[in-house]
Amino acid sequence: MAKKVLMATLALLVFSMMISQGLARFYCESSGFRRIRPIVSTEWLEENLDLENLVILDVRSSDAYNAGHIPGAINVPEAEWYVNDPFTVPLDVLWIEFPPVDDLFKLIGDAGITRYSLVVVVGATSGPLMPPFALYSTAGITRVAITLLYAGVENVAILDGGHDKWVSDGKLTDTFPVTPTPVTYGGRVDKNMLASAEYVERKIGESIIVDARDGIVYDGTLTEDWAPVPGHIETARNLPTPELWNIEMDEGTGNAVYITYKDFWTLWSMVGSVVGWNWFKEIIVYCGVGGYASTAYFVLSEVLGYRNVRIYDGSAQEWYLLGNEFVT
Repeated sequence: MAKKVLMATLALLVFSMMISQGLARFYCESSGFRRIRPIVSTEWLEENLDLENLVILDVRSSDAYNAGHIPGAINVPEAEWYVNDPFTVPLDVLWIEFPPVDDLFKLIGDAGITRYSLVVVVGATSGPLMPPFALYSTAGITRVAITLLYAGVENVAILDGGHDKWVSDGKLTDTFPVTPTPVTYGGRVDKNMLASAEYVERKIGESIIVDARDGIVYDGTLTEDWAPVPGHIETARNLPTPELWNIEMDEGTGNAVYITYKDFWTLWSMVGSVVGWNWFKEIIVYCGVGGYASTAYFVLSEVLGYRNVRIYDGSAQEWYLLGNEFVT
């Protein structure tokens, strides 16, 4: 009996440590890894506009930025952070891929970002809910965020609700463009963030594979143009990215006013029910072309503190082009 009590106590201690790791990633603003929360509110940002080393990175279009942006924000549109802009290249070309390292480092340096910058990525979260509008643009925010993490920028956050919530909350905007002072960026890419198709194939049945696409795509009810076969990668579990969000809707139009993230405990419960609570088990996330997967990666790794997460950047598109099997 005493042995059972001891084992239960040890299990509870380990579980508590795992929870605390995740909470630390979410709440702590001063640690060896993070000096800014992974998801910041409009209130926090408003109160910290003068924070040392803060870079507010607005990834909306230049037209949207020039029409009004958060004071002090610089503008580097989302499409500049990857190669092969979606819907502009053929379907047999991989969409949304990480840029070559030299190009990425120059882009970061030209934005005035260093390894020690505190970067808050701001994007658009409003619009029609049918892709490729509000839902894809919201995922685009995390796509930029994980690209910076890949490049070695440690303190990267996203603004909850994006520019649209900033405006909805009545915060001040500016139309004066901000030109960053270029620097020479000297980070180091984290190659362990990425998984190739060959790597995924080897890890089937060993690692946890997460499909971040909508449930009706995962189960084969609907197919997408870039992977027009039903189903998912063998053993993959479904964690639909849109279910991680709260959507503030305009009841008149049915459009999104802004999109925010569910609270920590809801995310923890949702994600844990899919992938479990082993913070060190390898998890590989993928989606259609790499957008939704970036959000799943960001939530798993940065918000909840899972320590061994990779993104399969080629995602279902590459899996299909390679002729690999999908299951339903």
